[in-house]
Amino acid sequence: MRKHWIDNLRWVTVLLVLFYHVIYFYNNKGVFGGIGGFGPYPEHPQYQDVVMYILYPWFMPLLFILAGISARYALEKRSGKEWFKARTRKLLVPSTIGLFVFQWMTGYFNTAVAARTGAFDAMPGIARFCLWAISGTGPLWFIQDLWLFSLILLLVRKLDAKDKLWNACGKLNIVWIILLGVIYWAAEQLLIHNPRPETADGLYNLYKPIFYLIVFLMGYFVFSHDSVQAAIKKIWIPLLGCAAVAGVILIVTTFGQDNTTPQYLSSPLNCLYGWLACLAMMAWFQACFNRTDAFAGYMARSSFGLYIVHYLVIASLGYMMKMYTQLPPWAMYVILTVAVFTLSPVLYELLSRIPFIRWAVLGEKK
Repeated sequence: MRKHWIDNLRWVTVLLVLFYHVIYFYNNKGVFGGIGGFGPYPEHPQYQDVVMYILYPWFMPLLFILAGISARYALEKRSGKEWFKARTRKLLVPSTIGLFVFQWMTGYFNTAVAARTGAFDAMPGIARFCLWAISGTGPLWFIQDLWLFSLILLLVRKLDAKDKLWNACGKLNIVWIILLGVIYWAAEQLLIHNPRPETADGLYNLYKPIFYLIVFLMGYFVFSHDSVQAAIKKIWIPLLGCAAVAGVILIVTTFGQDNTTPQYLSSPLNCLYGWLACLAMMAWFQACFNRTDAFAGYMARSSFGLYIVHYLVIASLGYMMKMYTQLPPWAMYVILTVAVFTLSPVLYELLSRIPFIRWAVLGEKK
C-alpha cells in the first residue's frame, strides 16, 4: 500500500522551498544569492526574513530523508540497475544537459548584476553562455547530490547485502531515534568553517555532501521501517511542540545573522531544531495527512518538475521588479509569490509536453 503521507510531505516541502526562495531572493541578512534587500540590516530589519530561519534548518535535510525512504521502497520492487538507470535520467540529465537547454536563462539573471558592471564585456559569447549555464545550477545542487548518493547507495547495499544493518536499525526505539540527532549534529561539524574564497570550499558548504549523505542513509536504513515510523507517529504532538519551542528560541537569539554560515548551521541549537523539525514533520504527516485526492495526486506527480523550473520565475521577475520598477517592497513580495505558485505549474506543464525538452529539462520520458 502506498504511503500517501510521504508523497504529501514531499510536495508540501517543495512548495515551502518555492516560498523560501521568494523571501531569500530579497534578504538582507548576508545570505549569498538573490539580489539583496531593501536596505542594510539592522536599519531595515525585514522581519519577513524570519521565514528563512524557520525553514532552512530542516527542509532540505527532510527532503533527503524522504528520498532515502523512497529509495528503499523502490529497490524492493526493481533491480539496482533498473533503479539507477531511472535515477540517472531523472536526476543527472536535468542537472547537466538541462543546464544548457533551460537553466542558462536562470544563470543569465543570476549573473545580471555583475553584467551591469561590464564584468563580462570582454568574454566571448560561447564562454558567456557556458557561464550562464553553470550559474543556472541554482537549486539543482539538490538533485546533483541525490544522483551521487544513489550511486553510493548501490555500493553500500553490496556491503549490507543481507540487510543486517537495515534490520538492526528497525529495532531502534523512540529514545534511540531521537538520539540520532547527535549524529545529525556531528555531521554538521564537517562543514568548512573558514572557507577560502580561492578554492571550492564555498561549493562544498553549499552541497554539504557528507551531511546530506548521512541523512539520506538515515532515511534508507532507519526511517523506511514501519516500526520506526509508528514510533514517532505516537508522539507527533510532543515532537511538534518541542520543535516549535526550539525554533522560537533559535530565531529570537539569532535573527539578523547569516543563517547559512558554517558556524550557524553547526551550532547545537540549530541542529536540535533541525532534527526535531524533521521528526515532527514526518510524525505529523503520518498522523494527519496519510490520504490523497485529485489535487494531492497531481502535486505528488508534478512537485519535482515545479522544483526544477521555479527558480527561473523568481530570478527573472524578481530581478526585473527590483531593478526596473518603483514598486514598494510588499508589492514585490506579493507579485513574486503569486507568480511562482501560478507560473511555475504553467511552465512545467508546457515543458512536459515537448518531447526532447521534457527529457532534457525534467528527466521524463512521457
